[in-house]
This record gives sequence, structure tokens and C-alpha cells, in this order.
Amino acid sequence: MLLAILLPGISMILNGHILKGIVCGILHLTLIGWIPAAIWAVASHSQDLAEKRHRETLQVLRQQGRA
Repeated sequence: MLLAILLPGISMILNGHILKGIVCGILHLTLIGWIPAAIWAVASHSQDLAEKRHRETLQVLRQQGRA
């Protein structure tokens, strides 16, 4: 999470969002764009975690025969 705030472009690239990371990195280079870039990276990171939890939940439900 700290990486998403300090270096948002690199954080997005490490999470597998290469094109978004490049755009975010370019936005990060401007002083005014750093704050929106950091917010975007944190939101993207949070969304990735939520999708991972969702997939894990669906997998458990399938194993239990509920889905």
C-alpha cells in the first residue's frame, strides 16, 4: 500500500496493469498529478484485493457444493 502511495506507476505495473502503470507514471511525473495518481493506484490495489477475495470465496463455495 505504501508503494502505491509513493510510486503509483510502479505499483500498478507490479500488480500486472502495465498500460495503466505507464499512464499513472506519466501522471505521477507532474506535481499536480501525483495525488490523483496515488489515489488511482490505491484504489486499483484495493480492487485487486477485493477480486482476489471474491475468487477465493467462490472457490470455497464450489468445493462445498453451494455454487
